Amino acid sequence: MSETAKSHPDADEESTTEKPPAEAASEADDNATPVTDGSTAIVRALENGGVEHAFGVQGGAIMPVYDALWDSDIEHITMAHEQGAAHAADAYGVVANEPGIALATSGPGATNLVTGIADANMDSDAMVALTGQVPSDMVGSDAFQETDTTGVTMPITKHNWFAASADSIGDTVGEAFALAESGRPGPTLVDLPKDVSFEETDVEPGEPALPAGSEPPTTADQESVAAAASTIERAEKPLLLLGGGVIKAEATDTAREFAREHGIPVVTTMPGIGTYPEDDELCLSWAGMHGTGYANMAITHTDCLIGVGTRFDDRLTGGIDTFAPEAEVVHIDIDPAEISKNIHADYPCIGDAGTVLDQLTEAMDREPDAREWREQCQTWKDEYPMDYSIDKDAPLRPEFVVEAFDEATDDNTIVTSGVGQHQMWASQYWEFTEPRTWVSSHGLGTMGYGLPSAIGARFAADDDQGVVCFDGDGSFLMTIQELSVAVRENLDITVAVLNNEYVGMVRQWQDAFFEGRHMASEYNWMPEFDKLAEAFGAKGWRVNDYDEVADSVEAALEYDGPSVIDFHIDPDANVYPMVASGAPNGKFALSEEQL
Repeated sequence: MSETAKSHPDADEESTTEKPPAEAASEADDNATPVTDGSTAIVRALENGGVEHAFGVQGGAIMPVYDALWDSDIEHITMAHEQGAAHAADAYGVVANEPGIALATSGPGATNLVTGIADANMDSDAMVALTGQVPSDMVGSDAFQETDTTGVTMPITKHNWFAASADSIGDTVGEAFALAESGRPGPTLVDLPKDVSFEETDVEPGEPALPAGSEPPTTADQESVAAAASTIERAEKPLLLLGGGVIKAEATDTAREFAREHGIPVVTTMPGIGTYPEDDELCLSWAGMHGTGYANMAITHTDCLIGVGTRFDDRLTGGIDTFAPEAEVVHIDIDPAEISKNIHADYPCIGDAGTVLDQLTEAMDREPDAREWREQCQTWKDEYPMDYSIDKDAPLRPEFVVEAFDEATDDNTIVTSGVGQHQMWASQYWEFTEPRTWVSSHGLGTMGYGLPSAIGARFAADDDQGVVCFDGDGSFLMTIQELSVAVRENLDITVAVLNNEYVGMVRQWQDAFFEGRHMASEYNWMPEFDKLAEAFGAKGWRVNDYDEVADSVEAALEYDGPSVIDFHIDPDANVYPMVASGAPNGKFALSEEQL
């Protein structure tokens, strides 16, 4: 059993939130398959949580659970690789606003989930991983496909459990589900020894319930709120910084009302894209290493920064000592561990994002006098526009491709991406107006995230929502096997590969900081992705010229099924603006010469 599993209440211990078995049984659906063993209890716990989809790969130690899924209404999507299952479950949870479910067998199955679990942990995404394990009496014997899964995943899960008995296993899974989505969301994991899954039981699990005493704070301390409100009122250059936590708290409407009511300009973090509509005059888009020049100028000159649901990571802040140097900082977050971890909070407000913003509104008697500040922010928008030049005789600009897709799709279209230059271009040149429409790997920066996340997003999305994945050639190749899943399920997703035959962001840094030595970054050995898509059974196009872009985008979006467009873009195209690592936000470069 892992140290984590020992240090928190689990289903093997009494909990004040546990329902009596008789009561739980009485609430069970009369038509449901009865609980007869550990595996059916696991599935019942998922059903009690309202789970409709799960992603995974079969295997020996998890086989009893899969057998129990045979009689369940839960739709299981078999992925080509366990990493793909984790990313798909992660993205499903982001779009559906509920924990995504990933299953894998013991040993390599579980370790193949690790990258996806770590990704979800860094981005605070709700996910439940269920992993098979060798029988209990073989644990520690180096049995076939044995791995200390709870030990391996202890640092990258919100909590994990080693299931000890069939009688308690259902409530353990329910607890994992509840904990994953409570407070600051994150991944949880339950390791399931095969003998426990087979063990007989008739104990009906209750509804998902949190461990006793683990309910997160909701309302911030009123004195802290009053002090923060007073600071905002007297600010001349207030700035609202909205992070991904605003989306997870379902507080986007509250944040928008707060900004508009008080006339406060807004920047977002990259995970916070979609919290505030980018076509609104108060919005300065997202800030940080590759954020807009005007967002970074606003952060540099604000005298009151109101950070909501953000952990102030290094890709946002640049140099810690130079971040928002003139500002008093109000930090609203549900996780006390994030307060003053990176950026000192002058006014910490620990609680739910929407609730605390409402508290601030109630505590404020007037709006700040920020008319001149709003005019200054507009001036920066005019001075540092996100534009680019086009030469029809030169290779394709990636920005043009992103904008072509944006113009051809609805506002509620979901955009997923891998990691690299293509991720930055997608987030810079797509105009986002709604939350949960931008799905990417932020904190861990996982190449290969794009395609499996598009699959997960497609299962979670509404029928009228499109799903577009922007990927790079190197990133796409890492998880391209998941295209077989999209074809098998006939998923209507469109993949735009921005192919520059490089690991582009590495090449950009090598040009800027390593005297142009392209060690291991040239990818001129890439396959023809359009033909490879056809081999998988998808529809494929190859595009080299500007006059081919609009027609190929229209055809791919109209195609009812998975499609891939291999856009051969300018191999020398770089992502700007750029704040060099550790540099002040206000010292962003617009070209390599300025770095």
